[in-house]
Amino acid sequence: MRKILVISLALLLACLLVLPACGGAKSETGSGSVGSSGSISPPAPEVDGGTATDDTERVIVRTADMSLVVEDVAQAQDEVTRLAVDFQGYVVSSWLSGEEQDRTGHIAIRIPDDKLEQVMSELRQLAVRIVSERTNSQDVTEEYIDLKSRLNNAEATESQYLALLEKAINVDEILKIYDSLSRIRQEIEQLKGRIQYLERTSSMALVSVQLSPAATDKPLVRAGWSALEVLKSAVRGIVTFGQWLGTLIIWLLIFIPVWGTVLGIILWRRRKKKRTQ
Repeated sequence: MRKILVISLALLLACLLVLPACGGAKSETGSGSVGSSGSISPPAPEVDGGTATDDTERVIVRTADMSLVVEDVAQAQDEVTRLAVDFQGYVVSSWLSGEEQDRTGHIAIRIPDDKLEQVMSELRQLAVRIVSERTNSQDVTEEYIDLKSRLNNAEATESQYLALLEKAINVDEILKIYDSLSRIRQEIEQLKGRIQYLERTSSMALVSVQLSPAATDKPLVRAGWSALEVLKSAVRGIVTFGQWLGTLIIWLLIFIPVWGTVLGIILWRRRKKKRTQ
């Protein structure tokens, strides 16, 4: 009986010693390792291939294009700018071309997406006539979810590289880990930039407005036109033509031995051919 009790205690003590060692070995395997040759082998992060479902909040990028005829292009452009500010938006770009009432203009603004219909209604009231109007919606939900998933995986990989960096022993291992960290951090920045762009463009709709005047103040006669100047120009044209014609005649007279000889040979051969026939 005593012998059995001693054996049982020995087995129990052995189990208590083996279990912690097994747990430590498992932990070391799960956190990745740096090989003696300097190769980096972080554990692969869990891949979260997220996809859009019916209850996923959609990410929609909306744009609108309008071509308006207005009384005063410059004033209408100022009104569009004021409209953007009033709706907590901003001007992306604008330009004016032409002089006075004959000018045309273009302005692009970004406004909160939920205010798009209201802003377009306000823009219609600025116009004398609406030439064209178009809206476009692009669903980027799938791309947005994919980018978020890739970002999570990249950040997890970065954390694992940092853990490996703490275990690195020599300079070669440290340099290799730093190189891998640099690449993964560059990927993280690119993913964050694209995500921020989609978030910004989906929350702020883009409205492009082409402006043209309702009437033009162009004079019937172009400014600076003069009948006397036109007459002088016509006379100069005749003189130039006469000079060119005189030059041509002089050249023909000087080279008459050449072209006259060639012409004479041609005529002589034709006459000879007719006689033979």
